[in-house]
Amino acid sequence: MNIVIIGAARSGTNMLRDLLCNLDDFATWPCDEINYIWRYGQKTIEHDQFTSKDANKRNKTYINKQFEWVRKKYNVNNVIEKTCANSLRVDFVNEIVPDAKYIFLFRDPMDVVASAELRWKAELDIKYLMAKARFIPKADIPYYGSKYLLNRINKILDKEKRLSYWGPKYIGFEEDAKRLSAIEISAQQWLKSVEASADAFCNMKKDQYLALDYNAFVNNPTYELKKILEFLKYSIDEQKLEEISANVSNKSIGKGYRTIKDSDMCLVKNIVGDKYSELKSEFL
Repeated sequence: MNIVIIGAARSGTNMLRDLLCNLDDFATWPCDEINYIWRYGQKTIEHDQFTSKDANKRNKTYINKQFEWVRKKYNVNNVIEKTCANSLRVDFVNEIVPDAKYIFLFRDPMDVVASAELRWKAELDIKYLMAKARFIPKADIPYYGSKYLLNRINKILDKEKRLSYWGPKYIGFEEDAKRLSAIEISAQQWLKSVEASADAFCNMKKDQYLALDYNAFVNNPTYELKKILEFLKYSIDEQKLEEISANVSNKSIGKGYRTIKDSDMCLVKNIVGDKYSELKSEFL
């Protein structure tokens, strides 16, 4: 089975992927995410918001081979995939990997923005970079390498000391990134990501996806994880389930409300509106 975790950046998707990969017969790539693989054959498209029409025989064959690589390397049946940019292109992913099951994880945008702003301004992590670079299609390495170098140079020159791009690129992202602060662009990324995901899941069969709220998950991880495994039709001992979820923390809940200054909080609220409440009403 192929299991794709969908969520805006900084929504807890890494945590969920890592938890599931503690189970027998589940594995993922030995890096954070594989956006370069999903962009195979389309590297010059400046955004990540592909549609089902962007899927073709060539990229479908290549991407499915990468899923099989994980399956064979780790000798598992279940491959877990998590790439935040996929939140913008669920229909494309579903066209590429038509048998996939989806877990849609969403989080309070104020907490997301507080976390995302830090990533926009983060220092270079060589180990993280090299792990992801392993999965860049070889012919694309010069292209992405030059763009990454330019992005780092721009960070040095920027008045906010932030990158010129980070995270999922929605259509129109390049222009927004030039004029908006890190707080504002992070809020836009969250909104565009969850809007695109929600639109796709509203048109998908109910038995193909499961929606979860981050806050509910970290407050009761054993219960929520059990719900996921029932959805995936995977049986596990209750004690093992509790062991796996024992280290899940809820300390990040409300962090955005504690750390973002009032003026910036108003900016975020003006961008995201009531979308978080709408997601909970629609999917939970």
